[in-house]
Amino acid sequence: MDARAIIVALRDGDVPSAAELQWFAQGLASGAVTDAQAGAFAMAVLLKGLGDDGRVALTRAMRDTGHVLEWDMPGPVLDKHSTGGIGDCVSLMLAPALAACGAYVPMISGRGLGHTGGTLDKLESIPGFKTGLSEDQLRRQLREVRCAIVSASAEIAPADRRLYAVRDVTGTVESVDLITASILSKKLAAGLEALVLDVKCGSGAFMKTIEDAEILARALVSTAQGAGCMTSALITDMSQPLATAAGNALEVIEVMETLTGTSVNAALWDITMALGGEALALGGLAADPLDGAGRIEQALESGAAAEWFGRMVAAQGGPLDFVERWPDRLPAATVIREVPSLGAGFVSTIDGQALGLAVVGLGGGRQREGDKLNLSVGLSDLAGIGEDIGAGDPLCMVHAATEAAAEAAILQVQAAYAMGDRMPPDPALIIKRIA
Repeated sequence: MDARAIIVALRDGDVPSAAELQWFAQGLASGAVTDAQAGAFAMAVLLKGLGDDGRVALTRAMRDTGHVLEWDMPGPVLDKHSTGGIGDCVSLMLAPALAACGAYVPMISGRGLGHTGGTLDKLESIPGFKTGLSEDQLRRQLREVRCAIVSASAEIAPADRRLYAVRDVTGTVESVDLITASILSKKLAAGLEALVLDVKCGSGAFMKTIEDAEILARALVSTAQGAGCMTSALITDMSQPLATAAGNALEVIEVMETLTGTSVNAALWDITMALGGEALALGGLAADPLDGAGRIEQALESGAAAEWFGRMVAAQGGPLDFVERWPDRLPAATVIREVPSLGAGFVSTIDGQALGLAVVGLGGGRQREGDKLNLSVGLSDLAGIGEDIGAGDPLCMVHAATEAAAEAAILQVQAAYAMGDRMPPDPALIIKRIA
């Protein structure tokens, strides 16, 4: 076998065999497949597709390039994955909430991809927080703290590490087959008993339409179920940012305000409850998703989720007093500017992708593989759909490193908002359940 022949076959519309995909995945992991070949493979998959059997074969092949974990815990091993959006910081709330309910959560997460933020980048805005744990460290932390949010180690689906980075810089992020293989190769390697998926839909998501989001959700659920992992998915709204902030440290601030009750973001709260309810039901810790959602809400309301979050931060190298002193612990931008609205009316639509790219332009996301992030920059106090805005009223606050960067972001944000004369209906937060 050779990479060129596999790429040519894909280009011409032929699906490689399971053995060929296994060989190509091993080549990604070992380096035998070059970056150019990896990029060509990703583009061919995006344009031609793999089909159901090919998608399952690629997922298993990528999973099997590394170590598949096995657990012996006194409770179920559960996880959640989001396909990504703007202001989506649910993982930071859900992992400790599940831990508070008796689950064990080895959450293997990613970095910013395209216009969307990354859970690992957000957590690394906490001083000292380490996302790279060895397998022994992960096992020890899971026993003691019940939850960990980490990067995939070199031993976990190493083929995905190569392909993930290539997708970000070659315009192939949106491929259903590659998204499915990327997400599930790591999740299946984590040895999960159950998985809940948050498939985002709308202007700030990779899947812009409900139809595309459902295609992805069904691909993920069927592939995971076929591999023996109990899985369900919620298709959720991303026609506007989920949080009122977009940017690494700024999203951590909103999480901490919600976890500690300082200022609760209702959308974050409700999505955390819904996804957590699904996970607890799949894992046998709740009678059904509604019962599970109630248990998650109790963990949030009681402060137990905040307590488990603090334990996780401390265990991964962050401040021991982070839950009590978080306002003093997070980085702040040097330039903060209002974004005045160019017109008056009700916010009718928001281009979430444009907002995400504004954050990238500020330095809060990557334009090239290996870019160093400025974890303090981003957008806060974002106006939502349906808000009545006067001309000159602020649409949000820009947090930037320089005045020039702030000015550029202001123009991008202004272009992302559209106003109307009538108040639009509130977007449904949860659009559909796939099981």
